[in-house]
Amino acid sequence: MLFKHPLIPIDRRENNSVLAPMYYLLCPKVLREDLTLISYDIIGDVHGCADMLHGLLDQLGWEHQPDGTHSHPDPDRKAIFVGDLVDRGPKQLETLQTVRAMVDAGSAQVVMGNHEFNAVSYATLHPASTGEYLREHSERNTSQHRAFLEQLSDAEKDYWIDWFRTLPLWLELDGLRVVHACWHQDSIDLLTREFGGATFPEGDEAFLKANTKQDPIWEAIEVILKGPEIELAPHRLPNYLDKEEHVRKLARARWWVPSPSSIRDLIDLPEDTLDESKRPYPPIPESPCTQHDLRCTYSDSIPVFYGHHWREWEPSQIDDWTLTTACVDFSAVKGGPMAAYQWSGETEIDPTHYRHYPPDSAN
Repeated sequence: MLFKHPLIPIDRRENNSVLAPMYYLLCPKVLREDLTLISYDIIGDVHGCADMLHGLLDQLGWEHQPDGTHSHPDPDRKAIFVGDLVDRGPKQLETLQTVRAMVDAGSAQVVMGNHEFNAVSYATLHPASTGEYLREHSERNTSQHRAFLEQLSDAEKDYWIDWFRTLPLWLELDGLRVVHACWHQDSIDLLTREFGGATFPEGDEAFLKANTKQDPIWEAIEVILKGPEIELAPHRLPNYLDKEEHVRKLARARWWVPSPSSIRDLIDLPEDTLDESKRPYPPIPESPCTQHDLRCTYSDSIPVFYGHHWREWEPSQIDDWTLTTACVDFSAVKGGPMAAYQWSGETEIDPTHYRHYPPDSAN
């Protein structure tokens, strides 16, 4: 939350929601006229679902203007997109045009998702190999990226790839944080040192390192754009099949769970998961977590908002939100709703602030 007034010193770590009413009692006229609260609509993964995005924006009070932009009647309400604007959905270009117009108008911000990162890597030639790209043009990678590749012209792809390169990897604002998959301070600190900030530097060198396995930059990018993972074999657990029936040896870690007591609290697998023999996946044991398993657990008090994790509506405590974390990805491109969280300065997550479109949809 950000209060603006030249006579009031603002410490971002203070609970200004307490200070403001006190100041209001002392100087109500100044507060009414000059004190501003910046609030945000934090919007989940869009994946080219422009119609659902427009429906959600309408529901949140954003008005579509004749020039194609969206504006809010409250000038102090902004939007934040958690990334993954592209791939999979039917209206890639319209999605990008909607979001870019809001960003250019100063009414929205957006962080890079793993699909924007993958798009840049897919389009960028490897400097050491003739004809090879930073992201392999394999059947699997091409299939995942096909909607973007087929719906945009070559010139349009080049234009949007250049824009993707400029997107920040995270946002740290007054009172809240936003990242695509996981807020991990060690990874963020490493990238800040290497990049000089939250965005990739110009050129291809940093993207090359981010695509080179075991490079520290690759490891940091993997965590914040795709989330930390847990190796299953040390916990005597079998491989499993993901949503696209690829065999996986690693499972996503529920880094947002406060004070996990066992590996069962951390491993994030849907109830209908199958092992590689297509049998029901066995129960996760209550075996102890290793320090490596716990390396990304979020323990700060600042609320963090993220997407990426393919949740199912409606939001439930621990699975989707805690007092300091909130997921806004509810699988819009896979039959779920497009979701947002309306943040207005609260220091703890309030699940009644979730919104979704269509309002009667469910996974």
